[in-house]
Amino acid sequence: MLVFDLMEIGNKLYAIRKQKGLTQAQVAEEAGLSDRTYADIERGSVNMRIESVLRICEALGITPNDIFVEDQIIVPIGATLAERVDLLPEKNRETAKQLLEVYLNSLE
Repeated sequence: MLVFDLMEIGNKLYAIRKQKGLTQAQVAEEAGLSDRTYADIERGSVNMRIESVLRICEALGITPNDIFVEDQIIVPIGATLAERVDLLPEKNRETAKQLLEVYLNSLE
């Protein structure tokens, strides 16, 4: 599934940049953008032109899929509910646990 949320795209760029040990200024310079423009992109407050996307991806050594496609979760056939929850991204896993807790509390 494609990601269209600018904040989510910015968060992915931030995480990738941090993982690679780069500063915003380094990525901006490599991508031919101003520091402010790149910072705004990471904050999700501006839309990017396709040329900017491609230059940022090149600067980070990634493909556009890395920021525009949701991570796919592969669930093994026959996985238990607990195993399926454990495969979720952290924020979704916490939400699932909270929902289950609310449901279980309603049974008391």
